[in-house]
Amino acid sequence: MLSARSLFQEIVDNDDSYRLFCSIAASGEAQGGWENGRIAALLPVAQRHLAPKVARHGADEDKHGRIFRALLRKRGLSPADVPGEADYTMLLERRGIGLAHDTLRRAEPLTEQDVITYLAHSRVTEQRASEQMLLLKKYFGDDPELGRAIRMISEDEDNHLAYCHEELLRFAHAGHGRRIQRTLRACALAEIAVHRDVSLAVMDRMGRILGWPAAKSAVLAAGIHARYAYERLAGWRRMVSLRMPERRDALGGRATEFA
Repeated sequence: MLSARSLFQEIVDNDDSYRLFCSIAASGEAQGGWENGRIAALLPVAQRHLAPKVARHGADEDKHGRIFRALLRKRGLSPADVPGEADYTMLLERRGIGLAHDTLRRAEPLTEQDVITYLAHSRVTEQRASEQMLLLKKYFGDDPELGRAIRMISEDEDNHLAYCHEELLRFAHAGHGRRIQRTLRACALAEIAVHRDVSLAVMDRMGRILGWPAAKSAVLAAGIHARYAYERLAGWRRMVSLRMPERRDALGGRATEFA
């Protein structure tokens, strides 16, 4: 029977597919760490109070990258090259979502609009990350090899999402509500398309590595397209709603390191 659990288990059990999975995850997290580090350094004077939280966000992402690389080392595996069609962060940037890397490489301070763009982009992508880690925690939270890492990353992603909600609501209360909603909607619609494309690319690679029959690959591709159709119709709305989180000041505490 084809299920999400059996699919993940098949990927984890094979060294080559596991290597690709961890490499893609490590690359994306490292990129997120760099982006947040640059944003923390470039915040405008009026938003400098956010610097410790943005820096903490970046430090968490760097930590996640190290965790996935450590999981590879435990199996004696080296990181694999990430195919361009599976590079989630790069594809989002190409669609104009988030802050361009050219902007982040300059020494010029960001604008208030840039900060809103960053938070809206993060709110959408952290929704995806939180949901994906929750799914992995459901299936592998007690796994002796992966469990501790997955539980820690899942907790961090929930904190990141809570932080985005809280800070965007602060901006909304300051009169930026319409701008925030427009930005969130654009980010969400672009993200679901990129997620579809990346999912198809990754499943294609996994299918070739694992020798899946054409029928199995076709069923998985159909499922990805069906998920996109749902998200394009209505599912994107969960990515743009804002509510005060139960976890207040989620990035104000001390980060937890992974040994």
